[in-house]
Amino acid sequence: MLIEVIDGFAVVAGLALVAVGLLVLRRRVLARRGGSFDCSLRLSSSAHGKGWALGIACYAGDSLEWYRVFSYSMRPRHSMVRRRLQVFDNRAPTGVEVFALLSGAVVVSCRDGDRPVELGMSPESLTGFLSWVESAPPGVQSA
Repeated sequence: MLIEVIDGFAVVAGLALVAVGLLVLRRRVLARRGGSFDCSLRLSSSAHGKGWALGIACYAGDSLEWYRVFSYSMRPRHSMVRRRLQVFDNRAPTGVEVFALLSGAVVVSCRDGDRPVELGMSPESLTGFLSWVESAPPGVQSA
């Protein structure tokens, strides 16, 4: 009986290690693509300060692809096209946002076409993000 419990525990522990290992491997694959940074995305704005999800943003040509950290999918959850993206403001996190975002993060208010978007990123990532948004190829009008 005790051996069956230990065997069961070993199987569960092994599956947990495999699951965590796959998350780490996915993150490394995304990071190796280049142009990636830690970036939180506000998925829901129904309550002030809530609705944030941790993620990784990757520059992919003229779009910014956002992936959830705790997901196994290799497809981006959200994709924002540079020519439709408008940045309005950035601010320090307030209230509950301080705990929902990574330490030192800045909240960036944007609009992707007609959809409002809020991103949380480090000040260094914000500098790169603003440069990327403003550096559209010649002849491309921002929406």
